[in-house]
Amino acid sequence: MANVAVIGAQWGDEGKGKIVDWLAERADMVVRFQGGHNAGHTLVVGDQTYKLSLLPSGVVRGTPSVIGNGVVLDPWALRDEVARLAAQGVLVGPDTLMLSDACALILPLHRELDGLREDASGAGKIGTTRRGIGPAYEDKVGRRALRVCDLAHLDSLDAQLDRLCAHHDALRAGFGTGPVDRVALVAQLKEIAGFVLPFAGPVWRDLNAARMAGRRILFEGAQGVLLDVDHGTYPFVTSSNTVAGAASAGTGMGPSAVGFVLGIAKAYTTRVGSGPFPTELADETGERLGMRGHEFGTVTGRKRRCGWFDAVLVRQSAAVSGATGIALTKLDVLDGFETISICTGYRLGERTLDYFPSHASDQMVATPIYETMPGWSDSTAGARSWADLPAQAIKYIRRIEELIRCPVALVSTSPERDDTILVRDPFAD
Repeated sequence: MANVAVIGAQWGDEGKGKIVDWLAERADMVVRFQGGHNAGHTLVVGDQTYKLSLLPSGVVRGTPSVIGNGVVLDPWALRDEVARLAAQGVLVGPDTLMLSDACALILPLHRELDGLREDASGAGKIGTTRRGIGPAYEDKVGRRALRVCDLAHLDSLDAQLDRLCAHHDALRAGFGTGPVDRVALVAQLKEIAGFVLPFAGPVWRDLNAARMAGRRILFEGAQGVLLDVDHGTYPFVTSSNTVAGAASAGTGMGPSAVGFVLGIAKAYTTRVGSGPFPTELADETGERLGMRGHEFGTVTGRKRRCGWFDAVLVRQSAAVSGATGIALTKLDVLDGFETISICTGYRLGERTLDYFPSHASDQMVATPIYETMPGWSDSTAGARSWADLPAQAIKYIRRIEELIRCPVALVSTSPERDDTILVRDPFAD
């Protein structure tokens, strides 16, 4: 039985939460491997809706869940999210959640810096969630971060705090803000340490032991490949690698452990925040997609920009992540469209491109080349087999497979967990 890595194949918000939850029923462990609480995964179980940001989606089912070392952790956000789930009847404790003691911490000073930078950027705003994700990753790479394991050694952090505060005090001065209050920061860390440390440990050891025992591991990514710091629409990206390869580095498991790579893509395209978006529809069609798809960010509540399916971008995402299959979500949102368009390439000046260029200025002016197909009038909502789908909907899916050069393994037809068509079982490969 294969392990499975789930990644977003667009700009995030593709419906990973539902797919991971659906797969988690048959997994033995679920692992988050990058990002932070800027992620937003919505799970609908019966009449309950669960909104997760930091916790792996497996916690709702009680599946043993892991936050890997590639995640940057806001310990206060973790405590708040655990409390919210408890209020909904889902108890999360050290028996069901393991946390890498090597995770870099998101501190209050990171959140403050994130906001200061965005406010000062004017037209250059990247559109961050202001949750300190980027500054925390910067400190990790700059070797001045505090990590989860440091919470057990708070009385011996003077040298590390010197490095951290020297960097941040200089940045804060540039924004006209006072230096970091070290005494208050240490007090905050001492207050939260007792909550975090019972979850913490060398999760790489547990994950590798689980693999040796033949247990099925589900790797859960956040955001999407088009937000990858190397492969996305730079600089309008997140601060981590979101491609499937990050599942290895972000958990302490070898590349051979990743197994089946399942890319998640909507049957159309959306994006939150700033940045290029070739197929964006600033018209009634875009509004219709947004209203029918309830396109508002889980974390930020921001309205998502909507457009037609971009096969070039998804093909590129599938290639750089080595996708084995695609889960196509929100097919039902396209019900009732007389015609449906798919982007098959771009025009950039006199050139025709079959890939998305790297430079932001080229990305902003690339014009989509569309192929138009007839839509369907029958409903796909709630379909659970190919036989439930209109013939034209099946043709649309098959055409997407051809264009992205990757087979569709799952089709989701509503937010409900069981409204899913299984074409190819990722865990059976």
